[in-house]
This record gives sequence, structure tokens and C-alpha cells, in this order.
Amino acid sequence: MNNFTIAVLVRNQFGVLNRVTSMFRRRRFNINSLTVSETESPGLSRITVSSSGLETDKKQLINQLYKLPDVCSIKELNITESVACELMLIKVKNDPESRADVRDAASAFGAKTLDYTRESIIMRLTGTSRELDAFTDLMRDFTILEICRTGIVSLERGATTISKMEI
Repeated sequence: MNNFTIAVLVRNQFGVLNRVTSMFRRRRFNINSLTVSETESPGLSRITVSSSGLETDKKQLINQLYKLPDVCSIKELNITESVACELMLIKVKNDPESRADVRDAASAFGAKTLDYTRESIIMRLTGTSRELDAFTDLMRDFTILEICRTGIVSLERGATTISKMEI
């Protein structure tokens, strides 16, 4: 199975997200991450989905997505031709014995402390999914109280935009 990320430009209307994600469910794809936001055009939204599956199944999924009436365009975003990142908030126990190690790790990964109390430290980290996974693995040596991650956001490099690919 191959991991892939696709961006789907859709009309910004009620129920569109449900129809798009239902297509993944019907085709038996698990969604690893999902982000949705309004675009530079208020009438359009961009859905970025990270999933995994066989190449033939992925192509069939994309063909089926194009059949949805609110889908304007679809672009598969590969790692070498796009810029991608993810955001994570992580709350760890503020333990005096491990505080310096947590701060050192946060500094090494470029995490920013957003909240600091006697009981906990909340940090924000942006980067690739792999970088966030590595930071999370490192924080497992301490007491993680809570994690919240966004899905992947990604844009293709260069002048090409998904909106210039209208069907």
C-alpha cells in the first residue's frame, strides 16, 4: 500500500465534506488526516486528505470523486513537488526532574511553549508528519497528558494552482 495526499477543490456548500468522505468510506480507504478550509475564493473550499491504498484503487477513487457534482478539481500532491506541513499541540507533565530535558527537546525541534503552569507545559510544533511523529516519540519518555494534531496542509510548488485545473 502506498501513502498519498490529494487536494480536492469543492464548492463551499453544506454536505459536500460528507459526500467526499463517504466516497473514501465506500471505497474502503482509511483517512489518515483531513483538513478543510475556505480558499482564497469564498465560494470554494479545499479538502486535503492523506490516505493509503493500492495505486489502482486510488485512481478509481479519484475518478469517482470527479463524478461528485460539487467537486471542481483534484490534485495528487507528491512529496517532491509540494510543500506540506502539519500542526501539533502537545501537553506534557511539568515534572521538575524532566523539565530541562523537555525544554531541550522542544528547542531542538523548534517547538514553542504556549502555556506553562506548575502542572503542565503546552507546546506548539509545526513540521512534516514525520517530524511530529519523532517529537511525539521523544516525548513518550516523559508524561504526555494530551495531543492534538491537525491534518496535513499542502500546496504544489511553482505557479500551478489547483483552481487552474477546473474540469
